[in-house]
Amino acid sequence: MTSDIYHDDQGAPLSQSESIKRRLERDAARLFMRAYEQRFHKSMRHIWHNQPAKPDISCYLDGEPLDLEIAHLYASDQEARIASSSHHEAHSDYQGDEHLWAFLTELSSMDSGARLHAALCRILESKARKHYRSERCWLIIRNASPLWSCKDFRQVIPHLTIPENPFEQIWLVPDFPGEEPILRIFP
Repeated sequence: MTSDIYHDDQGAPLSQSESIKRRLERDAARLFMRAYEQRFHKSMRHIWHNQPAKPDISCYLDGEPLDLEIAHLYASDQEARIASSSHHEAHSDYQGDEHLWAFLTELSSMDSGARLHAALCRILESKARKHYRSERCWLIIRNASPLWSCKDFRQVIPHLTIPENPFEQIWLVPDFPGEEPILRIFP
């Protein structure tokens, strides 16, 4: 385990894509932890990254170990590619203004509530199938789409069917910058 987003536990450099993934996970964890502390007045401290088989991030909640599995929610695969290309200078099939406008046009024609419900269900089902070496693990979903806001999530969450899963709790950071209040999805 390490708090370094650029190197593994042995100090070897990580690939650019793995470093970006770690930075996004760390940022999501920090936003969630800060919001959780403010809301519940409980200390959440010390972030470090884990190797596979363990959840993405580990920390302490009121001095007790807690693992966090981090997921980012996008409206579509195209949005995920655009977002990830804006975080680094890697090649993407969706570069350039014409691709961005085509994507935004596609998004505007979709039913936002149905897409949000489907996207959340896809993440929940995917994460529910995984097994983690962890005594206590929470799933943190960070909304990375400008298409949805806290209001949209409040409307959809009551209609979700939560599959059996390995998580003690499931939380949502409803906006990318972490300015809206976190939402508890499960239990």
